[in-house]
Amino acid sequence: MNRLRNLDAYPKINEDFYQRTLSGGLITLFSSLLMLILFFSELRLYMHPVTETQLRVDTSRGEKLRINFDVTFPALQCSIISIDTMDISGERHLDVRHDIIKRRLDSHGNVIESKQDGIGHTKIEKPLQKHGGRLEHNETYCGSCFGAEATDDTCCNSCEEVREAYRKKGWALSDPESIDQCKREGYVQKVKDEEGEGCNLHGFLEVNKVAGNFHFVPGQSFHQSGFQFGDLIFFQQGNYNISHKVNRLAFGDFFPGVVNPLDGVQWNQEKQNGVYQYFVKVVPSIYTDVHGHTIQSNQFSVTEHFQKMEAGRMQSPPGVFFYYDLSPIKVIFEEQHVEFLHFLTNVCAIVGGIFTVSGIVDSFIYHGQRAIKKKMEIGKFN
Repeated sequence: MNRLRNLDAYPKINEDFYQRTLSGGLITLFSSLLMLILFFSELRLYMHPVTETQLRVDTSRGEKLRINFDVTFPALQCSIISIDTMDISGERHLDVRHDIIKRRLDSHGNVIESKQDGIGHTKIEKPLQKHGGRLEHNETYCGSCFGAEATDDTCCNSCEEVREAYRKKGWALSDPESIDQCKREGYVQKVKDEEGEGCNLHGFLEVNKVAGNFHFVPGQSFHQSGFQFGDLIFFQQGNYNISHKVNRLAFGDFFPGVVNPLDGVQWNQEKQNGVYQYFVKVVPSIYTDVHGHTIQSNQFSVTEHFQKMEAGRMQSPPGVFFYYDLSPIKVIFEEQHVEFLHFLTNVCAIVGGIFTVSGIVDSFIYHGQRAIKKKMEIGKFN
């Protein structure tokens, strides 16, 4: 027992030799308060998970990229806006309609109820048959494609089918009034009736995970000799106002901490027509929460450019283009809890550090006061 007693690193002093001072009391109060604040701060960090970030080479192959969008065009009517996608692999989708919702807007941005009678609903008038006569009651309707038939048995029974046949041929539908299907359906008049309206488009696109672009253009696009054109030039003769607001744009699902830089971005066209371009750099990201749930998504950065339309030059039609490219590096976010031993070590460091520093400060003040008092007493005797 005596040997153990000799190992005591904390020898006790008789209370009769204790001397308490005012400065010591103030230092004790301040250090205790600081110790309490730092303890609760460390406790908060321990209770909440922290996110660790890693960078790795993206080795994924053959995956799809989901693009979620919500874009508003206050000066373009829904009937003339089409969405196209294309990528460097050569895959191209024109006038994409599935998983996309269009809402007509008035001049104040309010949603207009859609009309029941729209494109594709024929009127009572007898339609023109492929052979040139009018449809009789005992005949099956087979409309002409006006030279754009893929085979002899091809029928175009609506204005939309004629436009699609023309697009596949790489032809522009320059005068819909001369097309029986479009004339019966009131296609031109419907577009003219919607002048002055706006359009909101929202939905998503599934594209290959390679560099490419998607764009919003007035008119149905078609390609000819490697160039892209639109078939609605006859309506406004190219005077399209492509002012727009990107309400939301995301490449993948939402995860905590992600920032989409184009959300809420608005651009207003002044006078000259042109092409508004967004150049997007997509960074693959993986987020794993503290429970092990993983979200495969993407982040992106963006730059913008407006290209004016120049007369006499063959170029892209007016519209809003999003060019995206993929980064070869992916970012991995992983939520982790602080280990208890790490928390305990930090608490001990806080308590011991403050206790030691406050003891040094108290000793400095105490001995300083004693030295000054001693000098003052010596001065009085002299």
